[in-house]
Amino acid sequence: MANENFVVLKNVCKRFGDKTVIGNLDLEIKKGSLVTLLGPSGCGKTTVLRLVAGLEKPSGGQIFIDGEDVTNTSIQHRDICMVFQSYALFPHMSLQENVGYGLKMLGLEKQEIHQRVNEALKLVDLEGFGERFVDQISGGQQQRVALARALVLKPKVLLFDEPLSNLDANLRRNMRETIRELQQRFNITSLYVTHDQAEAFAVSDTVIVMKDGDIMQQGSPTDLYKHPTSMFMANFMGEANMFRGHFDGTTIDIHGYGMPAQAENVQGIAPGEYDIGVRPEAILLADEGHPCQQCQVTSIAYMGSMFEVMVQWQGHELLLQLNSAQFNTDCSDHAYLTINPSGVFILPNTLN
Repeated sequence: MANENFVVLKNVCKRFGDKTVIGNLDLEIKKGSLVTLLGPSGCGKTTVLRLVAGLEKPSGGQIFIDGEDVTNTSIQHRDICMVFQSYALFPHMSLQENVGYGLKMLGLEKQEIHQRVNEALKLVDLEGFGERFVDQISGGQQQRVALARALVLKPKVLLFDEPLSNLDANLRRNMRETIRELQQRFNITSLYVTHDQAEAFAVSDTVIVMKDGDIMQQGSPTDLYKHPTSMFMANFMGEANMFRGHFDGTTIDIHGYGMPAQAENVQGIAPGEYDIGVRPEAILLADEGHPCQQCQVTSIAYMGSMFEVMVQWQGHELLLQLNSAQFNTDCSDHAYLTINPSGVFILPNTLN
């Protein structure tokens, strides 16, 4: 088996008693890439991670790592490391001892352990913290220690189980940048699990969206956001205003409002009636326009970097996300909307 696909799941299923959690799943992760499993709670993403780790045994199918069938191989012999949501640090050990624990279990010499631990702590900006204990550092620093403990072992595969869910927004942003930078620097094949879309977009080469144990869609963050293939995906990948509209091959028409279709958004789609989505950030308001553009502003909510504006248009309630620096809050109740075609998508499987 070619090593380009470094982690491969073939027809993998997992049952707990009579309940099938994962059914006939096929998954490929290229060497050196970071793939994120994204989905709502209970969708099966953590079960997939545990199957790859060897913490769960599949009820059927095969799992390969670097061309080797590891379906029945224990976690100790898979050459993987996992960064947990709970950090799983030893409170009675110093940070240096925590990071070096795995190396000690491998029987390495003290001098080599000391050197590699110091290098790992430096990588996560904790140089000089080695003598401290877990209760002497912040939550963000604890997560960095957990990351250093995984990196120090130089694993073939690195697994992340919702690693940032216990951190506040600013720390999450900093840590996801750290994780992405180190994963790319060391070219570590990685599988990441989260329910946070922004987190998935920030760290991933490929995002796989799951629901009820099945893969709904996979691709780059840009592809999934701009080209959802189902109503579930349209709503799961951010907010979307949905309409019934017409595509004639070159133009998209929604309730008499026509706009040129962008070629990348309609590739392979035949003319006809479809469900059409418009992202909230693709709608702008103006003081003038055509009758088909007229709408009524019903509410305005300040969100810091943007305003969330609700309008009534053609019998629909629309959500708009407008830049705080550009939106005039004194706009009249009656305004005229303009839709940017770059934020419009057609669901390809809804033709009547």
